Parts: sequence; C-alpha cells; structure tokens
Amino acid sequence: MTTPSNLLSPFRLGRLELKNRMVLAPMTRSRALVDGNVPNPLAATYYAQRASAGLLISEGTQVSPQGVGYIRTPGMHSPEQVAGWKKVTDAVHAVGGVIFAQLWHVGRISHPDFHDGQLPVAPSAIPVDGEVFTFKGKTRMVTPRALETEELPGIVEQFRRAAENAKEAGFDGVELHGSNGYLLDQFLRDGSNQRTDAYGGSIENRARFPLEVARAVVDVWGAERVGYRLSPQPYPYGGMTDSTPAETFSYMARELSRLKLGYLHVTEAVTGKSAPNAEQRITPLIRKAFQGTLIVNGGYDAQTGEAALSQGEADLVAYGVPFLANPDLPERFRHKAPLNSADFATFYSGEEKGYTDYPALR
Repeated sequence: MTTPSNLLSPFRLGRLELKNRMVLAPMTRSRALVDGNVPNPLAATYYAQRASAGLLISEGTQVSPQGVGYIRTPGMHSPEQVAGWKKVTDAVHAVGGVIFAQLWHVGRISHPDFHDGQLPVAPSAIPVDGEVFTFKGKTRMVTPRALETEELPGIVEQFRRAAENAKEAGFDGVELHGSNGYLLDQFLRDGSNQRTDAYGGSIENRARFPLEVARAVVDVWGAERVGYRLSPQPYPYGGMTDSTPAETFSYMARELSRLKLGYLHVTEAVTGKSAPNAEQRITPLIRKAFQGTLIVNGGYDAQTGEAALSQGEADLVAYGVPFLANPDLPERFRHKAPLNSADFATFYSGEEKGYTDYPALR
C-alpha cells in the first residue's frame, strides 16, 4: 500500500487550517465524573494524545439534563462542565490541535431513572425495543412522552446555550448530533415522527425542528464553525427507519447547505462500488446536495479513506475505533505501521485502561 498522500495533506475548513484530512470521530467513552457529568480530568490527556488528527470531534455532550440517556457522559450545561471542557481544549490547543464539541440530546433513548422518574421526551410517543445502562444496570427503555409544540422553542434554547458554553470552554466550533437515533434524528425520520402539527408529516415539516436548532447554533458561532452529523441508513438500536431515505436526507442536506454550514458529517458503512448495496448508499446523493465540506465515516481504513478522497466522494474522513486504539493514527498511516488492536471490554469503562494507555509508535 502506498502512503496515503490525500489523507495526510492539509485542508482549509473555513478559516481553520487542518494539518491533515483525518478526523477523530465522536465516540462515547462513559468516563465523565459521576458527580455532575463533568469531563474526567483524564479526558485532557485522551484528546491531546489524538490531536495529530486534522480535526477532533468530542464525544456526545448533553445540552441539558433532559438530554441525558447514558451513565457518565459529559454535559455542556453547567459551569463545572464548562470548566472541565476548558482543560480539554487547552490541552488540545497546546499541541496544535483543532477540536469541535458535539452537542447532543438523546430524546427517547433514555429512561426515567435519569429524569427523577419523569418520562424521556420524543417527537411522538413511540417506544423503542432496547435497553440502556442506568446506575441500576441494564434497563429496558420505556414509551417516551411526545413533546408539546410549545416546548420545542425551549429545547432550541438548550442547544443555543450549550453552543454558547462550548465557546466559553474554548472549542473551535460545534457539531450537532443529528444521527444515530437521537432527538434531532427522531424528528427527521417518519418512523419515529408521527406528529400532526407543523413539525410532522411532510419532509419539510419533519426537518423544521432540526433546522431551527441549526439556525440557533449558527447565530452563536457563525455558519463556518458549525457542523451537522447525519446517519441515513436504518439504525437498529434506536429503531430508526424512514420510508423515503433518499428524499429525506437529500432534502436535509440541501437545507443545511443553504445555511452554509462548515461541514456535513455522514455516517454510512463504506462499500466497494461492486458491493450488493452500493447503489442504495445515500452518501453520494448527499454529496451532490451539500455544497460545503463533507466528512464520511463508517469503517474506513487507510486504503478506503484515500480512495474516498481521491475519487471526490468526500473532503475529510473520520475514524472511530482505529483512533481509539491508535492515538497516533496519522503517523501509523504515514509509515504503514501495524495498528494496535482495540480492547472492546474497556470501550465504556476502565478509567485510564483502554483510554489513555494505548501505546504510540515512539
């Protein structure tokens, strides 16, 4: 395999100069402090170790207590959380890195244990067949409560305040988590949104709330410092389906393009052009619909990532597990060095083990 020249070439994202086209994908690690969901002090080391990526995107970060659905995941809604994140951004900037915060509201992927016995919220009262981990252990999810129309501006405001907090914490920008079956994704897809008001029914109506959130965050940061993540394929864990995914996600990409966002981040499994489902991929349609920077994510390695760039399918490539286990992933790609194997048992627990103790080449 030749050295991946495109992956390792610099890229200009708005006014930000990225050292290469490799992105640290947002990954939940469940290591926030139990008291207050404050980022773990180890997080500064974890992200700084991976700052050789052109762009780092933080793990999903709750915009409010209502947005919580997992144990020990960090937030962006309290002074203590902002202070914790400031240590992370300072550490990343000290080694020349660029980092965006991913803003997250889980919606129905939650449990009353996180909300003082109150039901999680969603576009519609549609249950999810699955479990979440609470402090009592693995627990089945419940039927959520459908949000009232008059509540939606308040959730838009939660995202706005979180965006302001991310700026105070020293981030270089923010990404909206509109994928993987969480609240913004739940509004967009007709499998989870059966509302009959102005936020349900047509694609335009279902996209209304996510776009309101995007506009609010753009008001805080400016469009070029805001990204948005989509996952157009069915997502089994969250019970996410859509009857017309090509139309739904193309529409959303066009509307986000009109906002002139800094980037769109699409999670869809990489396939060869001869693969059985290659013709069903939505990413090429999104590429045509969105005029800005496109990040792809979905099992890429050095070879397939290089191909995506050289063929014009994307501008940047995000890596999850490979970066988790290889903090110096660009260097390993440069020298065609072997990769560390990921320890799946420590993905969501272990403190420094499986978090900050993966060895670098040198």
